[in-house]
Amino acid sequence: MITLFRALAVLPLPLLHGIGGLLGWIAFIASPAYRRRFAANARQAGYRLGEVLGAVAAAGRLLAETPRLWFGAPPRVLWSGAELIDAARARGHGIVFLTPHLGCFEVTAQGYAGRYGPITVLYRPARKAWLRPLVDRARLRPNLIAAPTTLAGVKQMLKALKAGQAVGLLPDQVPPDGLGVWTPFFGQPAYTMTLSARLAAQTGAEVLLAWGERLGWGRGFRIHLRAWPGTMPAQPEAAAAAVNTQMEALIRECPSQYLWGYARYKQPRKGAA
Repeated sequence: MITLFRALAVLPLPLLHGIGGLLGWIAFIASPAYRRRFAANARQAGYRLGEVLGAVAAAGRLLAETPRLWFGAPPRVLWSGAELIDAARARGHGIVFLTPHLGCFEVTAQGYAGRYGPITVLYRPARKAWLRPLVDRARLRPNLIAAPTTLAGVKQMLKALKAGQAVGLLPDQVPPDGLGVWTPFFGQPAYTMTLSARLAAQTGAEVLLAWGERLGWGRGFRIHLRAWPGTMPAQPEAAAAAVNTQMEALIRECPSQYLWGYARYKQPRKGAA
């Protein structure tokens, strides 16, 4: 698999995105379960299927661009709102980046690592043994540090924030049972992590919202940054609800690049906490 990914990594980004768009539609047509979940999630957010069909190809492009991002030359990255990072760093604060499953979330961490320095990202180790060497090798990027979804990984993130560094989370990812609360996401209860609020509260880090827009015709990516409005609530339930509200706002900026097929409302895994 590593050899295959290395071979794909040398292909031009426009070609990879073209292939990925086709793969996205093949998966959509071939899987009734995927189509139903895609349509149901979009409908829950108030969108008709025709309004978000662009997300079908976007899901395939996310898959096809992965070899380039993991093993290839860094893509072209533009920035919108980078002054928010500059200000936080000037104040000597760590930064907690919150990014939904929108656009290219891999490039947000890589873009920060390439421009500013170390960032620790939370990731779930591959469940299949044959995938682990590929994923572990892919995470070895300059200034990009991977923290597993374990207690040791949380301690690793706390240490990074206390040192004034950055961490990145996907807060719309369903956490293991015991590590979240049920709170509305687009009006439907979804199990939501409380880790982001705890990290900010324990370290005094600043919270920034981020997502990576996939530019058309393989022209690269644009990282969009938004300030967290006001103060993060202290109570876990209120903080999780506030995080979901902010993730919804980011998704509405570009619903055609959100992973509507993600099983956001599933039950959390038991016994993993």
